[in-house]
Amino acid sequence: QVQLGESGGGLVQAGGSLRLSCAASGRTFSAYLVGWFRQAPGKEREFVAAISWNGARTYYADSVKGRFTISRDNAKNTVYLQMNSLKPEDTAVYYCAADRRGTGVVRTPSEYDYWGQGTQVTVSS
Repeated sequence: QVQLGESGGGLVQAGGSLRLSCAASGRTFSAYLVGWFRQAPGKEREFVAAISWNGARTYYADSVKGRFTISRDNAKNTVYLQMNSLKPEDTAVYYCAADRRGTGVVRTPSEYDYWGQGTQVTVSS
């Protein structure tokens, strides 16, 4: 069993930066692909970024490519999402998730097995 906890959210002005962290319990976390998703009020949960178990592969939504960077430190059981040049449309609750089964379908929420509770990111204009 893996438990995930996000932190680092907050209120920031447009153009600013935040770094989200996803800390995990469980020794097997380092073997899992991890993704970040976000959900704005009244909208479906959408894929933001994902990283393979060893960090060799990263994946991004087109809307964040070039602005967000995902990374991980397996020694600390933590995955990060560095968010730069934030826009008001980035406002959402951000969730991290871990894929235990290794399906390779990284952009679909239902393919992930473990989820954190989410952290709010609000970008003011």
